[in-house]
Amino acid sequence: MPRAEEIANLRDERELVERAGHLLAGADEFACAANDLHTWSAMQKFAQELPKQRKLRIRKVYLSRVLLDPHGAEHLRTLHRLGAEVRISDHEINETILLDGRVAILADGPGYSVVSKPDLVRGISSLYEAAWRSSTAFEAYETRFAELRQYTPQLLDLLSSGSTDEKAAREMGVGLRTYRRRVAELMDVLGATSRFQAGALAREAGLL
Repeated sequence: MPRAEEIANLRDERELVERAGHLLAGADEFACAANDLHTWSAMQKFAQELPKQRKLRIRKVYLSRVLLDPHGAEHLRTLHRLGAEVRISDHEINETILLDGRVAILADGPGYSVVSKPDLVRGISSLYEAAWRSSTAFEAYETRFAELRQYTPQLLDLLSSGSTDEKAAREMGVGLRTYRRRVAELMDVLGATSRFQAGALAREAGLL
């Protein structure tokens, strides 16, 4: 069994920054996996306030639906311009922060777990590296979904209105096959298996 100090359970973001902020302040490599921009917002704000004298390698993997939100897309573009390595995944991610491969921080509902037991950290690191390898470079994904982001708000409105595909295609001014292709692309980005789930995930992501 791991010793108590090897796994610390924290209640919220405030306690996370108070108890784990010094670990980030002393790290040389910061790796992060997130499904959205909210889970690690406090730690990212703390990182932005750190002195810039030293070079911190930053790697981040985000779920693809972040790019459907113009604010999310701009945030990732800014990270990329500032030198962070950013990749995009089509699959749900285990939300994780890794610091120098020695400490792992896991999101657990409203709380967090800080793990320093070497065997556990190695296992978590392996999962992160697998997600990193299977994801797509941000700039390539940006090109692919530039068009999708433009018509996403209207498409979501039509899906939530209950319009038939034929009527929705006419309202968008496209052919039926094009409309259905766009719906399929949107469901793929959101990781949805049904149109109903696509609407629910879009609301969760703040796209509706």
